[in-house]
Amino acid sequence: MSSESIETVANAMVADGKGILAIDESSPTIKKRFDSIGAECSEENRRAYRELLIGGEGINEFISGMILYDETIRQSAADGTPFPQLLASRGIMPGIKVDGGAKDLAGHSGEKVTEGLDGLRDRLAEYRELGAPFAKWRAVITIGGGIPSRGCISANAHALARYAALCQEAGIVPMVEPEVLLEGDHSIERCYEVTEATLRAVFGALYDQRVVLEGTILKASMVLSGNRAAKRAGVEEVAERTLACLTNSVPAALPGVVFLSGGQTPVEATAHLNAMNAMASTLPWKLSFSYSRALQEPALKTWNGDAANGKAAQAALYHRAKLNSAASLGRYSESMEKAA
Repeated sequence: MSSESIETVANAMVADGKGILAIDESSPTIKKRFDSIGAECSEENRRAYRELLIGGEGINEFISGMILYDETIRQSAADGTPFPQLLASRGIMPGIKVDGGAKDLAGHSGEKVTEGLDGLRDRLAEYRELGAPFAKWRAVITIGGGIPSRGCISANAHALARYAALCQEAGIVPMVEPEVLLEGDHSIERCYEVTEATLRAVFGALYDQRVVLEGTILKASMVLSGNRAAKRAGVEEVAERTLACLTNSVPAALPGVVFLSGGQTPVEATAHLNAMNAMASTLPWKLSFSYSRALQEPALKTWNGDAANGKAAQAALYHRAKLNSAASLGRYSESMEKAA
C-alpha cells in the first residue's frame, strides 16, 4: 500500500463524527467482563457477543472501525460471513490488536514493557490478507513512587515505533497507544508531566524509525487525576490540561487523536471528549474516541449472556456511540443521556 493509501485510511478512521470501537479484549479480559454478568466465557459466547456488537443497526453512522482480537478476526457471523467481510460490507474498517501484552520490565520494579515484535512482520502480512487496514499496539505507563523511569518510557516508545514502521511496511495504518494508567493517587499535574514526557518520547522514536505521521493514529489517554486521588479534577480542567498536553507534544502532521476511556465511566468519557471539542475551535488534528468499556458496558449489561436481549443490547450500543459521535463534534449535552 502506498503512503497515500495509508493516509486515506488514517483520515477515514477519524472522519467527522466517527470514532473507533475497541472489541479487542484478550481472553483473560473478556472472561472478566463475562464473569461480571455471570456468562460463560466459551468460544461460542464470545463469538455471539462480538457478532452482536458488529451487527447493530445503524452503528456505521458513528463507528469508522472496530479493533478485533486474533480470535475474533478469524471468526464468522452465524450465517458464515467472516467478521472482517461483514464489517467491510457495512462500511466499517476491521482493525487488529497485534501486541503480545505488557510484561514485567527487567530491572524496573513495578514497570511494564509490551512484547510482540518477534514474528510481527509475518503476522501483519497475514492480517492484511484477512482484511485489516489498521492495527493497534498498547503500551502501559504506570505512575507511582519514583516511576515511570526514563528507561521504561524509552523501551515502550521504541517498541511502539518499531511496530508502527512494520505496519506501514505492510500497508497497514498503525494506531499507537501509550496509555498512562489511571490507577494511583497522583494529581492531575503529575499525570500531565508523565503524559507529556511519554508522548514526546514516542514521537521522537517514531521519527527515528521513519514512520509516516500522516498515516498514523495516536490512541491517547486523557490527563486525569489518579482514581485514588484525594482531589479529582473536574471535566473542564481535564479538557484544558489534555488539550495543552497534546498541543505541546503531538506534531500537526498527525491526522487524528482518538482517546481511550481507561477506567472512566461511559458518561465521564463522553463528557471529557465533548469538553475538549467544544473548547478548541481550531486544532491541527481531529479529536475522537476509541473506547472499549465506555462504549460496550451498557450493551454488555443489557445482553447479560442471553440472545433474547440482543436487539436491546444493540440499541444500547447505538445510543452510546451516537453520544460519543456528538462529543467528537463538541455537540453533546447531558440531557441527551436520557433519550435512550
